[in-house]
This record gives sequence, C-alpha cells and structure tokens, in this order.
Amino acid sequence: MKKNKKAFPPRHTFFWRLLRPPVALFLKIKFGYKYKRAVNLPENYIVLANHTTDFDPLFVGVSFRRPMYLVASEHISRWRVAYPLLKFAFAPIIRHKGALATSTVMDILRTTKKGKSVCIFAEGVRTWDGVTSPILPSTASLVKAAKCGLVTYRVMGGYFVSPNWSEGGTRRGPIWGEPVRVFTKEQIAAMTEEEVYEVITTDLYEDAYDRQLKDPKRYRGKTPARKLENLLFVCPHCAARDTLSSEGNTVRCAACGGTFRYDDYGMLDGIAQKTVKELSDWQQSLIETDAEQGAVYQAPRALLSSIGKESSTVVDEGAITLTADTLRCGETEIKTANIPDMAIHGRHELVFSTADGYFEVHIPDGNAVKFLQFFRACKKRAKDKTPVTE
Repeated sequence: MKKNKKAFPPRHTFFWRLLRPPVALFLKIKFGYKYKRAVNLPENYIVLANHTTDFDPLFVGVSFRRPMYLVASEHISRWRVAYPLLKFAFAPIIRHKGALATSTVMDILRTTKKGKSVCIFAEGVRTWDGVTSPILPSTASLVKAAKCGLVTYRVMGGYFVSPNWSEGGTRRGPIWGEPVRVFTKEQIAAMTEEEVYEVITTDLYEDAYDRQLKDPKRYRGKTPARKLENLLFVCPHCAARDTLSSEGNTVRCAACGGTFRYDDYGMLDGIAQKTVKELSDWQQSLIETDAEQGAVYQAPRALLSSIGKESSTVVDEGAITLTADTLRCGETEIKTANIPDMAIHGRHELVFSTADGYFEVHIPDGNAVKFLQFFRACKKRAKDKTPVTE
C-alpha cells in the first residue's frame, strides 16, 4: 500500500529507525521477548493494544518499522530530565487519567488527519489482576472519527513477567506480542461503531490466568511475591485490613500470622483462592459490602498535589480519609460528588479532576488500589440508588 513518507518530521523518523533495532535486542536479552512484525499496513492507522507492563510501548513499537505517536499518561511530562528528550525525539500525546479526555481526543484526530499514525493503550491503565480492563465504547467512536486504518495488537505473558502490583524486578518467562488484525480506513468506514467496538474488545482481550491454567509456564524471579500488598489489603485468613506484608515468595498477615505463597507459575498456595484474580475478586466483594455499609477508608500519610502543565504544586499533606461523600487529605476536603472519576498511575498515586483542576494523591506507605475501588463502588451504589426521572 502507498506510504505517506512526508507525514512525520525527519527527527521523529530518524530516532524511531535509530532506536528500534537496539530496543528489540534489549527486549530479547532482558525478557526473551518474541514478536511478529506488522505487515500489509494502510497509509496511516491507529494501533490499539492491551496494557500489561510499563514496557508495553517498547513491546508494541518494535513490531512496526514505521514511526507512530504514542498516547502516554500525563505523569511522564513531569520527568524533568527524560521528558524533554522524549518530547523532542517522539512527541508523545499526553493523556490525563481520571479526567475528561477531550483534549487528548482532539490531539489524536489532528494527528491522524495529517496522515500520521497513533498508538493507544485502550484500557488506559495496566491490568492489576491479569484480565484486560474494561474499554470505553467511545474508543470505537474515536476510531471511526479518525477516518484511518486500525491495527489491533495483543501482548501475552506480560502480566506474569511484570505484575502491576510488583516492585523491584521482573520475572523471566515467556512473553510475546503480535498484531491481531489490520483494517483499512475503507473497512472501518463500512463498519458501525458497535462492530468496531466488538473488534476492539475481542482482539485486545487477554486473561492471563485462563491462559496459564490451560498451558502453565514458569516465570522465575528472586522475589516473586514482592509488594503483592499493593493490590491485596485484606487477609484471606482472618479478613484483617492493611496487615499484609510480603517477602520472597510469601505474604504474611501481622494480625493472625497466617501466610500464603505466590509461586513461579503465578499461583497461590496456602489459601482457598488459587490465583491473584480469585483473591482480588473476593476482596472486591468485601469492598462493595463496605460501600453499602458506609465504611471509611484511610491511610496515615498522603500528599495532595495540584497538577499543572509539566509541573505539580503541593496543596496539603497528612492522613487521607475517603467516605462515600468526601475525600480528605490533611485539612483539605473534596466532595466526591465533584469528582467524576478517579484513576491510578504507578502503584501509589491516585489522579482525578474537579472543576478546580487536576489533582494527584500520593500514598507512599499504603494501598492506593483500595481507595480507587472503594471510590468506584460508592459511585456505583449512588448511581444505582438515583431514581430515574421522566
């Protein structure tokens, strides 16, 4: 197919071609990563991929010989040294998690209109339990509005190589990525939004544990269970909260002394639940009960910051408390009714927007996931209770 060779500034093409071979070699040496090249591509396109690790932009990028612009979380724009270099070489499109994505959508559409290609991790977040997170139907609307081609891409094995909850090292085991399907702009134009959405959700869906249970693979690491408490905060033995700690391959509860292990196959031993997904689902059921009973979630230390363009300003710090009605950090109180949604980046940072701006809450010593899940459970409960009016 005809290629638009003038679509990209020379420096972006130069750095893509320069760095792609050594990046592919790095991924092979560090992870044993295997991939298939994307072929028979249209002139320009949107790549939609699932999101399993922090290395996913590299995993996906090496399959494409031609450059594309990646949509990246806003927090990278606050990397004082690295971001100016990334901006110069690759000009990523910045997205604010937990906020309306209108400006990001417009940036993507302007980019594709100029004949350039864009890569988006459609879930918006990395998976915490190994299953592809829900993808907004508006993603299909974006693909239709872009009036270009579509490439779906799936990374497999990434969850066990580098679980989102883990810190301080990766595991060595099978990981691979490949384009699933390629569509021309004419094919996309002929499809309904519902059909495009079906393609996206089907092609990007990955259940790491379902795959592992059917065909077990070993993923070796020095400390495989390290920081599992970033996801799990309820003891499966005694149901105590915020009492779990991990060391090596073992998680221990400070309240009852109970333990369980995370093995080289990503499986749990010593409790009824056999996978992190099962244990996370059980924990989620307790969070939903907490939302129904008006519980209070808290952590002893947090930092609330206002996020500007490539900068942040501390607003308050102190204990964090979340109820169905209020988020409080230090002396600052924000009504949850004024927070449309919330998201997480990294392991300890919650981000959200209000009419007053975009904010981040850093919880250095606690579990940030529990606050996100409790916030959404409370929002869902409030929505379900709201009467429908004619």
